[in-house]
Amino acid sequence: METTSTCPNCGHTVAVYRNPFPTTDIVVIRDEKVLLIKRRNPPPGWALPGGFIDYGESAEAAAARELGEETGLHANKLRLLGVYSEPGRDPRFHTLTVAYLAEAEGDLMPGDDASEAKWFPVDRLPEPIAFDHRQIITDALKVPH
Repeated sequence: METTSTCPNCGHTVAVYRNPFPTTDIVVIRDEKVLLIKRRNPPPGWALPGGFIDYGESAEAAAARELGEETGLHANKLRLLGVYSEPGRDPRFHTLTVAYLAEAEGDLMPGDDASEAKWFPVDRLPEPIAFDHRQIITDALKVPH
């Protein structure tokens, strides 16, 4: 969707585009447990490690960076799971996420936007699960590990 606005510097009319915000999420499953973080910021709940893709950054690099920032773990063997773009998936604004499956190594330590990071049995996930992450986890469980 395009609208117009007046440039505050030069006074010309410029196009303003409203596009979804690109994000990434990473699913790490180990021993029938999935890694989740408890969100420090709204919206509340448990979520997959992930976040916004920075300008000039690939989705893969963003997924690995977010995993490290939020859990202290290092991602390896990233595999594309899918793209999730339902306009209402994030209550704040329209986002689309590129979701990955990965393996991870290192010492689990929550950080950045995560107040906690824990492994949960895939058949006993906590409540609430933020965004559409329950669906992403369900889809990840269908993929051979």
